[in-house]
Amino acid sequence: MTHENTTPYTAEAIRRALWENDSETYGPARNARAEELVGHAETTGDQVLLLDALLGLIDSYQFTSESGKTLVPFARLLRMWDERPADFHSRALHRLHWQFKWIVYSLIGNPDIPLDAVRRWLPDMERHYRVAGHSVRPVRAAEFHLAQHLGDDGLAARLLTEWTAADRDRMSDCLACELNEQGEWQADCGDDERALATWAPVLNGEQSCAEQPHLILALSLVPLLRLGRFDEARRNHLRGYRLARGNGSLVPALARHIEFCALTGNEARGLEILAEHAAYLDSGEEPLSRLQLLSAAALLLRRLTELGHADRPVPLPGDAPVTTEQLLARTRDAARDLARRFDERNGTDQVSTWVAARMAGTPFTDRLPLGVRGARLTAGSPGRTQSAPEPAQAAAEAGAAAADGGSTDLAALLAEARRRTLAQHPDARAAWRAVAGAADRTGTALDLSDRAEVTYHAAVDALDDPEAAGTLFRRAAEQFEAAGDPGEAAAGRARAAYTRAVSDRTEQGLAELDAICAELRTLHADGRATARQLTGALLASARVRMGTLQAAPDPAAAADALTDELRALLALAEEHHAEDPRMCSRIADISCLLGGLLAGRGDAPQAAELFARAVERYHEAAVPWYAAEAEARLAETALSLGRPQQAEQAARAALDHGAGLFEPLGCAHLHLILAESLAATGQDDNEVADHALEATHWSDRADGGEGLGAWAQLVLGGALLRLRRYDESASVLESALPALEEHHHEGHVLQARWWLGECLAELDDHRQAGEHFLLAADIAKGWDGQRDHAVLAHLAGDALNGAGLNEEAGAAYARAEELWRTLGRPQSAARAVRARAWITLRTTGSGLPVALDVMATAERLLTEAIAEAADDDSRTTLRAELAGTYRQTAELLVRGCDSEPGDEDDDGAAQRTYEDALGYTEQAIAAFASLGEPARHDRTAAQLMAAWLESDLGHTSAAVTRARTVLADYGDEDTPDTDDTTKRRRTEAQALLDSLE
Repeated sequence: MTHENTTPYTAEAIRRALWENDSETYGPARNARAEELVGHAETTGDQVLLLDALLGLIDSYQFTSESGKTLVPFARLLRMWDERPADFHSRALHRLHWQFKWIVYSLIGNPDIPLDAVRRWLPDMERHYRVAGHSVRPVRAAEFHLAQHLGDDGLAARLLTEWTAADRDRMSDCLACELNEQGEWQADCGDDERALATWAPVLNGEQSCAEQPHLILALSLVPLLRLGRFDEARRNHLRGYRLARGNGSLVPALARHIEFCALTGNEARGLEILAEHAAYLDSGEEPLSRLQLLSAAALLLRRLTELGHADRPVPLPGDAPVTTEQLLARTRDAARDLARRFDERNGTDQVSTWVAARMAGTPFTDRLPLGVRGARLTAGSPGRTQSAPEPAQAAAEAGAAAADGGSTDLAALLAEARRRTLAQHPDARAAWRAVAGAADRTGTALDLSDRAEVTYHAAVDALDDPEAAGTLFRRAAEQFEAAGDPGEAAAGRARAAYTRAVSDRTEQGLAELDAICAELRTLHADGRATARQLTGALLASARVRMGTLQAAPDPAAAADALTDELRALLALAEEHHAEDPRMCSRIADISCLLGGLLAGRGDAPQAAELFARAVERYHEAAVPWYAAEAEARLAETALSLGRPQQAEQAARAALDHGAGLFEPLGCAHLHLILAESLAATGQDDNEVADHALEATHWSDRADGGEGLGAWAQLVLGGALLRLRRYDESASVLESALPALEEHHHEGHVLQARWWLGECLAELDDHRQAGEHFLLAADIAKGWDGQRDHAVLAHLAGDALNGAGLNEEAGAAYARAEELWRTLGRPQSAARAVRARAWITLRTTGSGLPVALDVMATAERLLTEAIAEAADDDSRTTLRAELAGTYRQTAELLVRGCDSEPGDEDDDGAAQRTYEDALGYTEQAIAAFASLGEPARHDRTAAQLMAAWLESDLGHTSAAVTRARTVLADYGDEDTPDTDDTTKRRRTEAQALLDSLE
């Protein structure tokens, strides 16, 4: 915003501009305007105006990254005070002393100000405070701050005692800011528990100010991590970063959020925060704040470099992108240089020691999910593997140890390998590797059958390279053939053909499979192949065919044929299930494939039955690790069928049995199913949030997980909203919106905006809440059912009303009213009309008469609806709304009256207005009375309003009677179990009696 200076400013125009600038948002534009107004004030010769302009300039600087500029105008003000104190009116004098302490803090935070000069300001500050009659509490606080900065813990401890012992007065910082600094010192001294106890009144919402809880939320992060309270740290990060984001006066808080990300495995999010605020890396206005950011940035960039991202570009404003490694060198050198300057000024090594410790920080955990998406760190990032499941991990480790450790007990190793093979254990491959290793080391020749097993399992190990795997499967087949096992040989060739078919040579592989299946049928009929070998080959063929269905000339007919084929295969396997314990798992495999086919064709109930049968068979075969996939499919299908309890049970089982086996996307999906199942059954939203959070984490790690991650964030945001953790929910939902809009249908976007609007309204950000409600309403207006549209329009009106945007709120309420009328909801329409009446009273020149006309519309609407109501319940609801309308009409009359009845009511207008209000209140009382006990509290509230009106009208006896009626209505209900509303009514009635008697 620019302000042209083509004509001289009058003193009145300058003063008006000062007032206007005071209401502007803190930032460069306000600062520039404040500087301009100081120049204009200097030309007037009006010293009082000039000091107001200088105070306005200091105020503007104070809450921005330019706060270091405050020293010059403040020094000028002190000279003016010393020379002409009479020019300082009381408000200017208050502001001068208020700013004194912030100037001292600015001096401490600037290494170019000599230490002796800083110290000289402190007694000068104390002198000014004592002369003005103020407490020295802020002086001791400033002295404490300097001692803390210098690392003089003994002096700091003494000054802390003197500070907290001094009287509080209007020059003292607010309690929240005092607790900020006291807790920070305690945390720096290593007493994290005490620091968090000190900060508790701010963290729990009892104390706040313009910069709190923003700063304390950031300060609490590392102490919470050190104490292992990771969940609280995550919450405070989500809460605090929303408050600090983009605020130039809160750079130290932003630095602590970057540090938190670097220490919790959230380097990608930390990089996003740094990139968004990178301009402050080179800002010279607040050196100590800049040092906080530089050191945190160096820590983050060091972590990224260690993780293999040294060459990752980091965008900087106004610069060509630099790499992580380049920016690390730059920020680390700048931090060290700035710390050195402070230490040279201070004569200590305190600052350099602190900076070095921060930059060398090591993570408290490599994984703390936040629920908000960050850019993925891909290339160069070492994989972080989850631990494998038990007993698979122990077995794998045992097998690897045997292979690497040089075990020579070949007989024992062979026995173990055969045992694991029969048990279908995932680590049978490791056991056969151990056998091969022992045989090689001892020079022992394995028999053909064992050698074939070694080769076969080596082929399974090589599946990531289909060509190599196929070669090994064919070699194993040859070895089985030579060992006199034609069935196993054919099974090996089938596996080779299957590998070929799924590696882009489908037709060739499928043709080979068909031939091998025919061979196995013959072998099985001759008793030279087992049912397990035959069904394995047939199942492999079916798997390949399932992948070709969409490419078939008639996909539906092909799917029908495959369904019949799988049913026949399942019957064959069931017929021979007693021949081999491993047939149970084969039956499960077939059931799972058939279930997947039917699920894809829309037969979810039959699919769920097959998945459940597969789960049973896997457990019957004692192979729970194979059951995990079927349990996951069952969970997904059950949830789609509206069976959340079954879905919950299956998802929990899948997570238990498949830990470490699922890919990240599978883990995300399972946790999300579990979260949705728990939410659907009304279970603890803390657990819902936990699983949704896990889902967001795993989707972040998955390729193509953006859509699933956004859905998980939506579920998480809803759970946090229900838990009343509004700031966390808002952060999550804001993060989810872009991906929801890209990957999901508009209903999910609407839900996210609806919930986000509710969160923001609870956080008193009514303007933003209104915007989200309106955007959601615009989505809903295109739907067949218009109830959501009406609710959202009404919510938008409430939020915009709360933001003071009267015109926009009135339009939203009018939109809601029209929709409610169309939907046949007169009671809701009346509420929208009443809200418009209040807006009309505030905004129209006509004021009360027009507002009363609007309110009368609500009364007519409800009266007509009562007459047309079809049942008693509807009439009761409408009568309650009509009673509320009578009462609001009375309130409207009183609020819209320019005066009160009494001596100054020359024309009796106030008397008549209050009498009209009393009449409406009596109508409200009668209407509420007709509704009986459910409307008791509403009735007594109206009765008390009537009592106050009677009192204002001079009807003391009537007022007393009404107050006593309320007390009698509640009788002797003042017990420990009495509800709060009853207590309030009794207290108000008694207060009225006390004022009248």
